[in-house]
Amino acid sequence: MNFKRKYHLVVLCLALTRIALAESSQGTLLDKIIANVDNQIILHSDLETAYQQYLLQGGKEVADLKCRMLEQLIINKMLISKAKQEGIVVEKEAIAQALLDRMQYLLAQAGSEARLAQYWGRPVKEVESELREKIKEQLMLDRMRAQLIKDISATPQEVKEFFEALPAQARPYYPAEVAVREIVRYPQVSQQEKDALITQLKALKIRLQNEEDFEVLAQEYSQDPGSAPQGGDLGFWRLGELAPAYEAAALALQPGEVSDPVTTQFGCHLIQLIVREEDRYNSRHILLKYSPEALGIEAVKKQLAQLRAEILAGKVTFEQAAIKSSEDPLTASSGGLLTGEHGSTRMLIDDLPQDVYFAIEQLAPGAISEPILFTTADDREAVRIIFLEEKIAPHQANLAQDYAKIQQLLIDEKRTTTLQKWFERVQASASIHVASEYQNCELFR
Repeated sequence: MNFKRKYHLVVLCLALTRIALAESSQGTLLDKIIANVDNQIILHSDLETAYQQYLLQGGKEVADLKCRMLEQLIINKMLISKAKQEGIVVEKEAIAQALLDRMQYLLAQAGSEARLAQYWGRPVKEVESELREKIKEQLMLDRMRAQLIKDISATPQEVKEFFEALPAQARPYYPAEVAVREIVRYPQVSQQEKDALITQLKALKIRLQNEEDFEVLAQEYSQDPGSAPQGGDLGFWRLGELAPAYEAAALALQPGEVSDPVTTQFGCHLIQLIVREEDRYNSRHILLKYSPEALGIEAVKKQLAQLRAEILAGKVTFEQAAIKSSEDPLTASSGGLLTGEHGSTRMLIDDLPQDVYFAIEQLAPGAISEPILFTTADDREAVRIIFLEEKIAPHQANLAQDYAKIQQLLIDEKRTTTLQKWFERVQASASIHVASEYQNCELFR
């Protein structure tokens, strides 16, 4: 088999979600082998799943798309075969962690384990077992690829020469970007408000002790929009992932038992343990949130307005104030910096949270917004001020503004070349067989 085109670095992975897509309550289509790579098979369903996943993620149909996808699946199998020859080992802990992450994501999408089982048409544990092997292969593939390209870099001189050699029409055009910092504060709830919610939950617990159904009460009273429709079911979580007070209360229970009211930063909870496994557990809860009035939002706005005035007066920089005063654990240590894709210090304007976008729309670089009330990703009320550090208009790539991006383009090209050479060398000795219906693909002629 002669691979005639460069290989894309964006490898179509072994589709960790393929089982979720290929299996359904309607049954499974008859499958067949369409390629064999060193005794590793590729099924028709593997290709179809990769194809559907590509389209679901917004990919566009292009000529010979399935041929290219099959090529990439074959390359993946070659990498796995080489990884086995090289003795690359994936630790059980890494597989277990990746599997747990994947299952948590799928459970969150489905809403509950029961719905996931209904979608697949078979028990979750059965599918989870199959998924474990797919994940193991993916991790082996990733490590083999990383080993092949681990020493690739690009010096400033190489970046300069690479950019200058690009024809003007081939130089990328970058959309508008901004560098933005934030200082976030969470309002504090009064003990009086906590006591009022605890009283309500104690009344609900009495109803549960009188044999009312937890799921029915959760659907009626819980203010958690994500779990209430599922009867409060949160799905499986690893130890240490949920709020410490919540986890401690949940793990102190036996399956089916209900806790006393528990307070966290999200509100007050009544918790029922569903099941506990070695390193994870599943529970359901009824959440009553603190009211905006009780949170003292206006007091927090005044605090941030005062801090804003001090920054504008030059008493402290925004970055210093963020490190000292911001209560957002994800951005405080970096001076409040919001990061873009791959940790970039700039963000595409279209990727900004809606409230940030409107807050900076009329700001000039160096300006700071007034305090803004917003809802965090974990559904908490908070207030922040926004600093527009830099704003870059849409432009064609240049070294002064886009050095890091151009350097990455060169590194990607080097990686592509390295992988291409490796594939050309290895495929000569590999045993590769492709089904007749794909023999007309240009890649396999």
